Amino acid sequence: MHETLKEQQTEQRLSDISTELQHGTLQNVWKMLNELHPAEIAELLESLPPNQREIVWELVDPDLEGDVLVYVNDEVRSRLIRDMKPEDLVAATDGMDMDDLADIIHDLPEAVIQEVLRSMDKQDRARLETVMSWPEDTAGGLMNTDTITVRADVTLDTVLRYLRMRKEIPEQTDSLIVVNRYDHFLGTLPLTTLLTHDPSMTVAQVMDIDTEAIPASMPAREVANLFEKRNLISAPVVDDNNRLLGRITIDDVVDVIRDEADHSLLGMAGLDEEEDMFAPVVVSARRRAIWLGVNLVTAFMAAWVIGLFEATLDKVVALAVLMPIAASMGGVAGTQTLTLVIRGLALGQIGKSNTRWLVGKELMVGALNGILWAVVVAAITVMWFGSLKLGFFIGAALIINLVCAAAAGFAVPLILRRLGIDPVLAGSVVLTTVTDIVGYMSFLGLATLFLL
Repeated sequence: MHETLKEQQTEQRLSDISTELQHGTLQNVWKMLNELHPAEIAELLESLPPNQREIVWELVDPDLEGDVLVYVNDEVRSRLIRDMKPEDLVAATDGMDMDDLADIIHDLPEAVIQEVLRSMDKQDRARLETVMSWPEDTAGGLMNTDTITVRADVTLDTVLRYLRMRKEIPEQTDSLIVVNRYDHFLGTLPLTTLLTHDPSMTVAQVMDIDTEAIPASMPAREVANLFEKRNLISAPVVDDNNRLLGRITIDDVVDVIRDEADHSLLGMAGLDEEEDMFAPVVVSARRRAIWLGVNLVTAFMAAWVIGLFEATLDKVVALAVLMPIAASMGGVAGTQTLTLVIRGLALGQIGKSNTRWLVGKELMVGALNGILWAVVVAAITVMWFGSLKLGFFIGAALIINLVCAAAAGFAVPLILRRLGIDPVLAGSVVLTTVTDIVGYMSFLGLATLFLL
């Protein structure tokens, strides 16, 4: 219900803005835009054709431009930045969180990057360099260096006075981070603990020493899993020497989860989650042509297998009618296993200790489903063509292919991952090739052996 309402709101905004643009009432567009959150403006920009996007971007309040650039996808951001004046880009980055600035700074022209760095004080430059020194898809790349740290030997009253003196705290702060004089992480001081305990007590007496810091090298996907399992709002990030580097907050993790979901959905079709839906036709066609070429190669492989049994097909025409069934059923069964395995790998649920059991389970599932649907398909084939042999061949081929599909669905993502290839991107193509070849080979091979 909530998702439906959100989709309706977005669709209505798009319709309203498009109508106002057609009527040339830019003042109304400006008013509608600047009442929205930067993330909602970014969503609208991604949903507009290039000509309308340019007009709308000119109407965005300059104070919001930096935040909007953070929320749009990489390709749209690059196009918006390309058309902005250098002084506007420098102004847009002013006051931006270090983790957000690190995300977009590589898209800025070199002259603008230098100007942004010159405008920072020494401490902010050091913070930015710290974040940028880590890959984007790690905890270090996700973290924000804006943290509040306290020492273990001070009293809670001293901490409270310090916070009042600061007058503000970073967003999503649920705990203060306790460090020693060398900035080594010791624990956390939840704000609820700070507010509900005797002010004369020391931080060491009430701090949470069970909080585990996140290594800066931890992959972003594992960080997201950790936040989900432990219901975290924020978490400290440390280097290999347990020295505090920054913290990750829940809003950063939500972005990771969304990116992973987009990657899984679009990767199955060979598409990039950062691709602009309204990119020029030639650009989109070129990107998709590469993937279509890969699929064409695999299709020729399947066609070659069919060609091996040309003589059999010439003599028994019914085989041509039935042969897609085994391949199609195998493809569906294999995809089910493939999807579960990719999800298990993403969640860290598959390892050496349980791989053998899971393989056995998937093979048994494939065998049981193979037997069930083999009986159904064989019965239909006998009634359709009046041939017990054809029924036997298609049933046997179905069992063989569903078992092989289960094995391939399990093995393909593991092998691709070991080779350093993204199983989301390449897994479905490899699996389809395997199930098509096995399906055709088993059905036509059996028919050739017993009919000729």
